[in-house]
Amino acid sequence: MSVSPKPQVEKLKPCYHGGPNYAELRKLGISPDAVMDFSVSSNPYPAPVELKNALCSLVIDRYPDSDSAELKEYLAGRLSLKPENLIMGNGSMEIIRLVAGAYFGVGDTVLILKPTFGEYELAAEVAGADIIEQWADEESGFKFDLDLTCRIIKKHQPKAVFICNPNNPTGVYLSKADIEKVLSVCTDTLLVLDEAYIAFAEGGWKSTDLLETGNIIVIRSMTKDCALAGLRLGYGMASAEIITNLKKVCPPWNVNSAAQKAGLVCLCHPSYLAESEKKIKASKEYLRQGFAGLGFRVLPSETNFFLLKVKKAADFRSALLKHGLMVRDCTSFGLPQYVRIAPRTQSECERLLAVAAELKSKSEIYPA
Repeated sequence: MSVSPKPQVEKLKPCYHGGPNYAELRKLGISPDAVMDFSVSSNPYPAPVELKNALCSLVIDRYPDSDSAELKEYLAGRLSLKPENLIMGNGSMEIIRLVAGAYFGVGDTVLILKPTFGEYELAAEVAGADIIEQWADEESGFKFDLDLTCRIIKKHQPKAVFICNPNNPTGVYLSKADIEKVLSVCTDTLLVLDEAYIAFAEGGWKSTDLLETGNIIVIRSMTKDCALAGLRLGYGMASAEIITNLKKVCPPWNVNSAAQKAGLVCLCHPSYLAESEKKIKASKEYLRQGFAGLGFRVLPSETNFFLLKVKKAADFRSALLKHGLMVRDCTSFGLPQYVRIAPRTQSECERLLAVAAELKSKSEIYPA
């Protein structure tokens, strides 16, 4: 008889993500290098050329700095924070797991504002916590009723509340006043504010001003900003007390030397991200107008990706994938009539619209 895992592990369901499914591509006879991936909402432009030189000189026969000290100190200076207010992670997803490992346990409740990133729920369930869901509906443009959020927090006193801002996959971006409203009722609740897509947000505001309130951790991804998906890099910002608790459950050497070096190079070249943002914004608008012209409903978004309403998301994705084009089927978010699209380079966006127009003319894809 095999040894049984923890009860909460037996009940877990896999969390679906965008990006290439390599087994699926092999089955279709498509090379991963031939895929134009509009499902991953990250910077489509290569990192600064200096990164290649830095990685070529990388020393790999010794362990990386467990504290990512050089990277963390530079980042702290950029953010006007102290290093003790930062923790580096193997992608922002690791920070989410550290929060769950340090703060959640069996019998705790966690509030998650949905539809949103599925890893919040999985991390909480692994820790044994119970989930409270608050859903935004299509009629409201997927905007959250924050009065209801506050009432739920007051009633249930959850251990934590997860808010993705800008939200994945809807692109809805809450104001500073909105977050302060929720934070005001989090007297015994940790607010986990996931800003993985903040670099691409329109009208962004300074969330670091909220750290002094104590019951908040802000999570960000450098994987998205700096096109480092293959290396994985993210960080959390919080009070020194919260960071100390996260470090207690953080494995040593969690950020490899290549990721640390890459993050430092990208931070030293702020013009790279600024130039990328301009091109991403232009390509996003090009795609939005193009799909609207084909008769699709395109939802507003305040970050780099947007939702497109279709007849059936799974079929839409499959039809495009046969042509080497990948979009994010949002069925796993609870949105089976939506796909999420993030812009790539202008020429790739032109290719996507051309194929979509051809497939629509052949009645192989349909608007909702």
